[in-house]
Amino acid sequence: MNDLSFRIGLTPTSGCNYLPDQQEQLGVVIDQDWLNPHGYQLLIASGYRRSGKAIYKPMCTACQACVPLRVDCFLFSPSKSQKRQLNQMKKLRWEFKSELDPNWFALYEKYITARHADGSMYPPNKDHFFEFSTAEWMDSLFLHVYDGNKLIAIAVTDVFEHALSAVYSFFDPDSPLSLGTLCVLFQIQYSRNTGRRWLYPGYQIDDCKAMNYKVRFQPHQKLINGQWHSE
Repeated sequence: MNDLSFRIGLTPTSGCNYLPDQQEQLGVVIDQDWLNPHGYQLLIASGYRRSGKAIYKPMCTACQACVPLRVDCFLFSPSKSQKRQLNQMKKLRWEFKSELDPNWFALYEKYITARHADGSMYPPNKDHFFEFSTAEWMDSLFLHVYDGNKLIAIAVTDVFEHALSAVYSFFDPDSPLSLGTLCVLFQIQYSRNTGRRWLYPGYQIDDCKAMNYKVRFQPHQKLINGQWHSE
């Protein structure tokens, strides 16, 4: 399986969700033998990502804006703003769980209603959440962040032997804290504590505000022309 020989199917071209002037086309892995933690660990290191049960990679003909990125958790050096956020972490309690907190859906519902009421994720739905964030063949944990006894953030996290992958996070939209950034910082810390070097936060898209934050976590590597380059 290490030779990365597998079949893919191409999705129809459609409007891009991140760059409105671009068209999107994905290559989706169709060989079932790769749908397991070991297979996905090889694929994610080759630029693929998971959405629900599907493993995919952007294969757009006119655009290469989606750049795979991974953070070196062993060498991670926080910026000044991240150091301030790390200080915020001290008053919070966080843990990774195999099951969701009973209050998870109330938090998810509040987040989607506040941030994505004009999108396809509204109205929030439990079945839809599990469909896009989990896969029965993948080992995943749920990062829970608490302020006292109050649940304020959750981050779905795929767990590999040597890496973590940030799948999806949601949080209290009323919180003054930078909870999205804090979730990544917690994932980096957990990855380091458990001897996993890499955190894959997803694709870096420089011209998309929602997707260009990943370069702030340094040092990191970008996958360019099939090779990982350190930055």
